[in-house]
Amino acid sequence: MTEVFFDIFSGFRIQDLFDVLIIAILIYGVLIWFKKAASRFVLAGIVLLGLVYVLARTFHLYMTALALQGFFAILLLALVIIFQEELRRFFERLATLGWFGRTSRSISQQQQDADIIAQVASTLAAKRVGALFVLPAKGPVDRHIHSGIPLDGRISPQLLESIFDHHSPGHDGAVVIRNSKVESFGCHLPLSPNVDRIPYGGLRHTAAVGLSELTDALCVVVSEEKGVISVARGGRLQPIFDDNQLRDLLNLFFRPRTPRQAKRPLSEWVRQNTREKVMAILLASLLWVGFGQQRDLIEHDFVLPIEYRNLPAQWLLEDPEHTATRVRLQGPRQAFRFAETETMKVSVDLSNLPEGEQEVVLSNDLVRIPPTLTLESIKPGVITLTLHRLYPTRVPIELRTTGSVPAGYTLVSATLTPTHATVLAIRESDAGRVKISTAPVDLSSVTRTAQITPSLIYPADLRFVDGRPPQVSLTISVQAPQPTAPAVAPENRQEAPDTGL
Repeated sequence: MTEVFFDIFSGFRIQDLFDVLIIAILIYGVLIWFKKAASRFVLAGIVLLGLVYVLARTFHLYMTALALQGFFAILLLALVIIFQEELRRFFERLATLGWFGRTSRSISQQQQDADIIAQVASTLAAKRVGALFVLPAKGPVDRHIHSGIPLDGRISPQLLESIFDHHSPGHDGAVVIRNSKVESFGCHLPLSPNVDRIPYGGLRHTAAVGLSELTDALCVVVSEEKGVISVARGGRLQPIFDDNQLRDLLNLFFRPRTPRQAKRPLSEWVRQNTREKVMAILLASLLWVGFGQQRDLIEHDFVLPIEYRNLPAQWLLEDPEHTATRVRLQGPRQAFRFAETETMKVSVDLSNLPEGEQEVVLSNDLVRIPPTLTLESIKPGVITLTLHRLYPTRVPIELRTTGSVPAGYTLVSATLTPTHATVLAIRESDAGRVKISTAPVDLSSVTRTAQITPSLIYPADLRFVDGRPPQVSLTISVQAPQPTAPAVAPENRQEAPDTGL
């Protein structure tokens, strides 16, 4: 047993420590997140099925493992559907971690706000006037509040009592108080679907609990029927028995938003949620043992493409003999499992290579592989490349025609503009070997002078100076047949008189 333990942790690295800590923090967040959520039983069921799947794989229960493997294939979609509201709240609260959402109010201001809210709630409870106060924390609440009337007024007992007066148009709604101001009143809140959490109260209590389930806001409710004050936070409804209790609870709620708060001792943080912390570390360690530890090294062969890059604009790379190479990589099995093979390649930089034929060594720095893998061998290790510098060369454009002008018509001229094209060619090569011609132009239908734009025919690998072939224009000039004089009949011909000369 001891040998197995040392064999597992013999290759433990500092990177593995951070790996375990990050996963433990994520697991701890999930456990705390679902600790009080209604969906925690669904999460427990999924964890139970996961354990059954691991046991089935361990004891070779093939049918059970196959069935659960199909289930876990759609697990991600199921989690999104089941926990869609929890996921939304998680990302909303993630954006408000740390210093986000903090205010610059002093402790005296917050105590004053707590005194005003406690005083008004007590006064309204004594008069049997219903009221609902919403105090947002760090998380956003705007998307859950509807039909509110903006006010942005300084908080005061007179203002709050006038809002909940029976003659006020918004007395049935909620009041949102933030930063010592009444943001809006007459607001409608989402109702809680968990009626079992509300053993007493009516619609106001259901709305207060509903908002506290979706956000981290605190809601103060005054019952119109019983004149009882209650506080909703985290989906739970708590009765308040006197003004001092409500005032202390509000001061405790406002305390995390003071600009300078005393840091909690480390011992207090350790004692809080100790069971969840231990479980998170244990699960993260088990996951590392099962999936993350660096076990025996293995080797795999891959065929990687060779990428030729940074070829200068007026240079030519002759058809390379090798477009791929075979490499042998070594690393842990997990590294091969998560390696993105489509991104692995051999990259050859052509920007600094001289002209002519040369050999290029495929060294380790040219092979792009994940840092968790090492290059053992590469075949071929040396490739031959031929580079040529290209120079501007003028090449004549040949005019090609088919057929002839119709009978009686005369082809006067066929002028091509321009007559030459400037291409990039190797200086030592014979420029006459480069052939550029027009597509065959049919003359059989030309009966008058016309101007056309024929396309060009040239080798596919031919490169022009401007990056594209020139546009040529062909002017064809023809002459129409001349009309002939009509012949005179013999009987109508008059002979000249004989003069005897």
